[in-house]
Amino acid sequence: MARGSGAGWRVRGRSGRLVGRQGVLIFRGPQSWVEPDPKSGAARPGPRPALRELRCAALVARPLSPVGLVSPVSLCTPRVWQHPFLNVFKHLKVEEWKRSTKEGDVTTVMDKTLKGTVYRIRGAIPAGNFIQLPKTSTQSLGLTGRYLYLLFRPIPMKYFVVHLDVTTEDSQVIRISFSNLFKEFKSTSTWLQFPFIYEETTGLSKTSKTDLIGAAPRCVRWTCLQLDLQVILMLYLNRRYSHIKSIKLCANQLVKNIYTSDLSFDPGVTLSEVRQAKLALNPMPREMSFPIPKGEKWHDHYMFIRFPTDDSQMLHDSVQSRLRHTSKSQEPVQQFLRPVTDSRAIQDRVSLIQQITSPMSWSHRANSVQKTIPKINLTSGDPETSHLGDQKSCRKGVLAGGDATVTCAANDDGIDVYVHKLGKGPTILEDPGLGEIANPRLTKSETISTKNSSRHRCLLPDPILKLKGVIGFGGCSTKWALWSKDGSYLVYPCHAVIVALIVETGEQRFFIGHTDKVSSLTFNGNSTLLASSQMGLLSMVRLWNFETGKCLSIFKTQIHSLCFLSFSRSGAVLCGVGKDRHGKTMLVVWNTASVSHGGEVMVLAKAHTDVDIQALKIAFFDDTRMVSCGRDNIRLWRIRGGTLRSCPVNLGEYHALEFTDLAFEEGLVANREPEDRTLFVCSRSGHILEINYKNVTIQNARRLLPSLTQPAHRKEKQTFNSGPGIAINSISISSTFCAMGSEDGYLRLWPLDFSSVFLEAEHEGAVSSVCISPDGLRVLSTTSTGNLGFLDIQSRGYSTLVRSHADLILAFAVEGHRKQLATVSQDNTIRIWDLMTMQQLYDFTTTEETPCAITFHPTQQVFICGFSNGVVRSFSLVASDLLVEYKQHRGAVTGLTVSPDGNYMYSSCSQGILALYNCSTPKYTVLRILSNVVCQNAELGTNILVVNEDSSLLAFVGPSKYTVTIMDASSLDELLRIDISILDLESTKLDSALDICFAPVSSGHLLVSTSSNKVLVLDVKTGCLIRQLSNVHQVACSALALSKDGQFLLTTGDRAIKVWDFQVKFNTSFQVFIGHSEPVQGVAFTPDQQHIISVGDAIFIWDFLATPEKTSKSSVHWSVESSSSPATGPNISGKIGDAAFGINEVPRRLIPVPSLASPPHLDISSMPPERNHGVFSESDDEGICLKSCIAGMTQKVSELSVHVEEKVDGNASGPGKIKLDTGNGRIVEAQNNVRPDSYKHFIARFKASTLPKKISFPNNNCERLRLKAVVGYNGNGRGNMVWRPDTGFFAYTCGCVIVVEDLHSGSQQHWLGHPEEISTLTVRHDAQVLASASGWGDKNSRCQIRIWDVPEGTCLKVLFHHETEVQAMAYSQNNRLFITLGDYSDRTIALWNAFTYELMSSTRFMEPVHEVAFNPFSANELACVGQGAITFWLMKQWGADINLQVHRVPVPEEIGPVELTSICYSIIPLLYSGTNTGQICVWDISTNRCFMTWEADEGEIGVLLCSGNRLVSGSNTKRIRLWAVGAVQELRLKGSGARSSSVFMEQEMTLDGAVVSASFDDSMDMGIVGTTAGTLWYINWAEKTNIRLISGHKNKVNEVTFSPTESHCATCGDDGSVRVWSLASMELVVQFQVLNQSCLCLAWSPSAHSSRSEHQQVVAGYSDGTIRVFSISRTEMELKIHPHPVALTAISFSVDGQIIISGDKDGIVAVSSPRTGITIRVLDDHKGSPITVIQSKSREYYDFGLEGELWLAASADRRVSVWASDWLRDKCELVDWLTFPAPNNPKIATNLPPSLAAFCPWNSSMLIYVGFGLKEEVLFYSLHQKQVVERIPLSYFATSLCLSPGSSLIAIGYCERLLRLIDCMSKTEQDFVGHNDAVHLCRFTPSGKLLFTAAYNEILVWEVLSLGAVASRETKNIPLRPQIAT
Repeated sequence: MARGSGAGWRVRGRSGRLVGRQGVLIFRGPQSWVEPDPKSGAARPGPRPALRELRCAALVARPLSPVGLVSPVSLCTPRVWQHPFLNVFKHLKVEEWKRSTKEGDVTTVMDKTLKGTVYRIRGAIPAGNFIQLPKTSTQSLGLTGRYLYLLFRPIPMKYFVVHLDVTTEDSQVIRISFSNLFKEFKSTSTWLQFPFIYEETTGLSKTSKTDLIGAAPRCVRWTCLQLDLQVILMLYLNRRYSHIKSIKLCANQLVKNIYTSDLSFDPGVTLSEVRQAKLALNPMPREMSFPIPKGEKWHDHYMFIRFPTDDSQMLHDSVQSRLRHTSKSQEPVQQFLRPVTDSRAIQDRVSLIQQITSPMSWSHRANSVQKTIPKINLTSGDPETSHLGDQKSCRKGVLAGGDATVTCAANDDGIDVYVHKLGKGPTILEDPGLGEIANPRLTKSETISTKNSSRHRCLLPDPILKLKGVIGFGGCSTKWALWSKDGSYLVYPCHAVIVALIVETGEQRFFIGHTDKVSSLTFNGNSTLLASSQMGLLSMVRLWNFETGKCLSIFKTQIHSLCFLSFSRSGAVLCGVGKDRHGKTMLVVWNTASVSHGGEVMVLAKAHTDVDIQALKIAFFDDTRMVSCGRDNIRLWRIRGGTLRSCPVNLGEYHALEFTDLAFEEGLVANREPEDRTLFVCSRSGHILEINYKNVTIQNARRLLPSLTQPAHRKEKQTFNSGPGIAINSISISSTFCAMGSEDGYLRLWPLDFSSVFLEAEHEGAVSSVCISPDGLRVLSTTSTGNLGFLDIQSRGYSTLVRSHADLILAFAVEGHRKQLATVSQDNTIRIWDLMTMQQLYDFTTTEETPCAITFHPTQQVFICGFSNGVVRSFSLVASDLLVEYKQHRGAVTGLTVSPDGNYMYSSCSQGILALYNCSTPKYTVLRILSNVVCQNAELGTNILVVNEDSSLLAFVGPSKYTVTIMDASSLDELLRIDISILDLESTKLDSALDICFAPVSSGHLLVSTSSNKVLVLDVKTGCLIRQLSNVHQVACSALALSKDGQFLLTTGDRAIKVWDFQVKFNTSFQVFIGHSEPVQGVAFTPDQQHIISVGDAIFIWDFLATPEKTSKSSVHWSVESSSSPATGPNISGKIGDAAFGINEVPRRLIPVPSLASPPHLDISSMPPERNHGVFSESDDEGICLKSCIAGMTQKVSELSVHVEEKVDGNASGPGKIKLDTGNGRIVEAQNNVRPDSYKHFIARFKASTLPKKISFPNNNCERLRLKAVVGYNGNGRGNMVWRPDTGFFAYTCGCVIVVEDLHSGSQQHWLGHPEEISTLTVRHDAQVLASASGWGDKNSRCQIRIWDVPEGTCLKVLFHHETEVQAMAYSQNNRLFITLGDYSDRTIALWNAFTYELMSSTRFMEPVHEVAFNPFSANELACVGQGAITFWLMKQWGADINLQVHRVPVPEEIGPVELTSICYSIIPLLYSGTNTGQICVWDISTNRCFMTWEADEGEIGVLLCSGNRLVSGSNTKRIRLWAVGAVQELRLKGSGARSSSVFMEQEMTLDGAVVSASFDDSMDMGIVGTTAGTLWYINWAEKTNIRLISGHKNKVNEVTFSPTESHCATCGDDGSVRVWSLASMELVVQFQVLNQSCLCLAWSPSAHSSRSEHQQVVAGYSDGTIRVFSISRTEMELKIHPHPVALTAISFSVDGQIIISGDKDGIVAVSSPRTGITIRVLDDHKGSPITVIQSKSREYYDFGLEGELWLAASADRRVSVWASDWLRDKCELVDWLTFPAPNNPKIATNLPPSLAAFCPWNSSMLIYVGFGLKEEVLFYSLHQKQVVERIPLSYFATSLCLSPGSSLIAIGYCERLLRLIDCMSKTEQDFVGHNDAVHLCRFTPSGKLLFTAAYNEILVWEVLSLGAVASRETKNIPLRPQIAT
């Protein structure tokens, strides 16, 4: 604990909060510190602590608020001075009215009942008579108490209003209001309005809620109103409460006081009663309580209202008080210990309103009532959590009785308690007062225990949906789209959502908060502030911080329809235009200068005008000047003296024009005043006026007219509006040109003199707006059809970024294999979208009919669409054409679906016809047509026809809307008809069905949404009602969707989406998501269950963040089996019976089954965390040790026995088999080869290459190549890097090579031998032995484990046991045992003798296991982690016999369904494990229980390392974190009461990929970390630095090229990077990165062009057809050109470096200049086939009479062209054309080998070719003789080719992972291994001394040995012979 120098302050956590003896230390500034005075509580100067002692705290400098008021930003934690409660009136000294204000009739009066002074607020208008706390709205009360207590009395027969402004944790201000003026509950994103209701005192209950609303009755009592602000914000708005900002008490009421507290007080109990009965209640403090006459009860005189309340008997839209009332004869304490009947007279009092507003409240049917009374425990299990003041404990329940059967949920951490009729037994209503809402995952009910009740669980994660993308644009208007200042973002509205699109990547950011369509957008000058408005009667304006996305301010405009906003350049002034309530144009100017600093927006000026305004802009040179234009007018505005004045421009003959847009002249002129500039205004008649702003005169007028004479090949598009001129909708001006968007669909660019159009782009519809980017290189345009894109002026290319439907989307369908989405809309279009890129793939337009239903065929590339005229059409996605048309319907198609197996299709129409089609034929044939069977109501949902997942049942709504029919899906035979017209008790209307969907087949349920706002769950066999959900939405549920596992339900109503936890039968929890501005038309899960699609006004794509529910964690069900070693005895089988409960609830022990063989059979059972003994059984004389520790389970274990059968066949490598005996004689073998949802689990990279069948090894080790270096690290491995700081041993893997590197010198050793990708490494603790593992390689090789001698670098042993891959390995601390773990397919854990490497035991799991670790303090203990549980192993050995005892412990239920993905031991007895949800669990290995957990990351934790009191965690969020865990050992003694607040994060670093391996020293100060990006980082926590040690390409390497001096080399890859390396050290020098593109080819400028180092250039070709030239010395891009429309495949410099020759995948060769960027020549001789090679040769004279530079181009169709060129003279002639033959019917159907050609360096007239042909061979072609003169046979077809410039060597790569070196002089061949994939790249350096080869992302550097230098290599460097495929 760090302490300060003077006052004993201590540091707590990471928040920077310094808690002292009396209060909170506030960092005021750089010179002074203040602390609370111990006596007065006021702030006083204090000693400044030593900063070096406070280095772990995160101090934040903030200004001190005014005395008595607290700044909201400083409210990190609850104030100590506000505990236990705060008297607000006393704190603010209300009687002085200095820090509060009053308005109207506010006086103090003496109240007889309270015998004291109270404040009376009265008046005819509540808004004009009030008390406001604090004085001004810019201040904040800063009251952090969770509960607010208002002591008040409404004035009889009057109305009153109370407003509370509450601030959330994300600084959003929410207003909470309640009043008896309100007629109903209303909710927006910033306002909650609760009606205050009174009931009659006569005892007669009114049936209608509206009858209860009105003025206060005559007899109204003094009331204590308790508001739980935390729960209110969480339930209604899903926000977290921070503090109270202000309070406003309006007439008519009497107010005594206001209090805040974090405690929930009860006024009806005294402190002595609480102590006597040991109740978990907080009595009301005397200061807060009303006076009570002696001997009487508090509730007899006053009212107490707690809101929200959980009493289900309340009105659904009200909160009604529940009185704790007993007769006077009862004892004071006994009123809490028995049921009490509340009389109606007592209940007819003042009440607030709740339950219709509560998202958690809903009624249940009678069949859901629990039949037995649960046992209730009124004492806490943990005395520490039952203390009165402990906020962690759960408030004790209060007994109540009732006459209705309801279910009440406490809160997120509560227990479900059932209320029964009076007399049937004790019941409890639990109060949510003190539940920990803020952290629902870890909360636990500790006061009340109910064994047989269902535990309520909240829906996790929260939020469960995250908006990924929005497809759409516009809504209110399509003219709003803006560039950000740096041009990297495009900001535009999509209905109620504002989207910020990153132009380069296509990623989207969202600004969500508007409740209606966005009507306008505007930026300030530097794009830091964004202003937006929404349409509606009272338009709302929001101001956003664009960088953070935070809403800074929300204010009403008093304008009914605000249509235009304009920000000043400084951001200090905002102007808006709209209509007032009388339809008159209104301008308002606001002062926004202080909004970024927390200030408010003030109105500067406003004005009304009769003129029309269509556009308005604030002058960029003066914030007080504005210009507007509209019909018949152009006006200049100015603010002067607080008023807004205007001056019209004299338009003369142009006075009748309709002006649409305006723009100022850009740029500054030295000799001109700022206002002396030109204003450009465009009109709908095509006129463009140039106006002198200073003189207010028209300088020039022009008009855009249609072209009269048009070229023959081009026809001018007709205008959309009549008239001779072309209507101009938008204009934008830069310093050099003008952009105009017109009604004829053209975007035109003009010079500023408007002499002629120099660039134009045609659009599909009228151009709504144009905007020039700040750099002037791109022009943004939007169209009336909902398209958004930009014109790149340099490349003259147009990019469409967003397309959208122009009207409401009616239906959609999702295709899973190709991840496509199809939508139909009222705009008469069908559109197909790519779900990954969110781009439109196809659109189909109809003219006279509207598509209204659509579906994909599950197996064919076909979609089917139904139209409003009854026609059904099928379309081919391959041919983009109509296939078949069906006309079986007479009305609009209402339903359309295809069975999941693809055999049948069904369609229905509005006339009730149902049709069945056979989809097995090419043209779907009609099998059956039924009439009048489907409902003809047009108000049904989207799922009218549904088929269950096994394609056996069809369900639909019909024949009437009151019935649902189920038919046989293959014959349409009716099976069941269900009448769902249940009479609603609150309505006289019959219930009708709206939408239906099937649950999973295993459940046998059908879900139906009804018009009465319910979801019914029906049995598909009997039609019985299983359960129902009531009050699903405020309006009827229009769409349903259920996840495949049946756990999550989606419902839509109005504009909201709800996600329900559907598996919870009672108190179903849900989350609400908004964003749509119109009713949602449909919602569905994607087939992979990873996303959710919702459509309506636009297409919303949501990330579904919930993980699938894991399998059961109960004992006995998870069994493992041992496969024995060769020395084992005969086969043994035994049965293990179930654990059953006796009458006394003590579990019956399992009978141990003796074992006669070794290794033993094992059983893994679960044990509750509270058990502290009996973890392992101690049966020493039995080979199997089993013990069932399942005491405390609430239900009987299923009677499924586990039959474990072992087969001993003498083969140690054969895995054990698991068989489940179901009890009926049927044996089922378990199959669970599903890949786990965990990045921690190793998945080998897919490879199409195979192992070679024959290899030509060098004779006598006379090798011409020696492996010198390996570039890169395999980021796909897991734990594939080891480092021992004490010995300096450092090793990692790259493909199938182990690289042992000296960190000081950088020298490498390479250990070869693995045939496949190495998955993991581990080193013995003495660093003398290394173990490596590789997999089976798609059955081409065997999974093997190699044991290496580290000092010698040789392989000692090869182990074969696992079938597929090895996930993890570990050595015991004493180095005697070695354990290996198989992957999810293998699921085998094997134990080996670490000296002899003999298999000791092998066990096969039912579920995947992710990691295993030995206990460093006990060599016979280890643990492994997997799906939802940790497994502890204990080994006991007597001679050669081993006794294995296994215990499986599930994670606590509070954590939820998780995967344990990482594990590490700490100091005794602690063990840490990470989860895939970002939590770290701490286990006590002495008791095998989890006692603590904390949220350590947002993603999966894959790496954990611990040493001493420090813990390192690495996750897939690219973060590595260092934790201080010294206090965990002390917290272990607290058990489940341990909290994670004492664990804090010391440091954090963000790397370039997910963390897959890590190793640190003992002090955890420094270490090495590997990421999935292929990088090894050196981490130094002490110096806070991270340095790249090893780096490489993450994806495929496409080219290697060298500098002429061989000082550097460059590589490029699919990751879009160009990397320059130092050739001597192979260290990365510089990297050029292009996002979202692949770099496919590369070339270095030749020596003639780059003799000087500053002229060295690298040219790269990319997948988008661009070429970029990079300067190596200046490390910048010099030139970017776009000569190709498609991806480049080859590129080269000419010999002199003055020309770039490039080829693309269409076979086009372009010749460009690197100086000017101009394309000089285009050759299309190879058109139709990709160019594979371009090579240039030095300038020479040849016998065939041509002079110039010789170069060749080869294409994939086996054609080679040779050219002679003189580029300076513009000459390029074809020298030769070669076409090589190939088989007519090749055996290789796809992925043919490339055609490669090269000039021969040692024979100038020779050309060498390899490629697909009649034979595998190398061809030597003579340019003189025009024929092939020599052939060299090959073993396989070549995939790469390179010729050495220094000797007659040819390097050839094979798809079989071989590198072949051919010596053309000696005719010898040598094969070399080392690559893990096809060798697709070979490149010699210019001197021929080095050879670079690449396979996928691995780069191997070989040293070429001359014949004189060839010698036998040392034993440790001789490459091991690889495994050869058979």
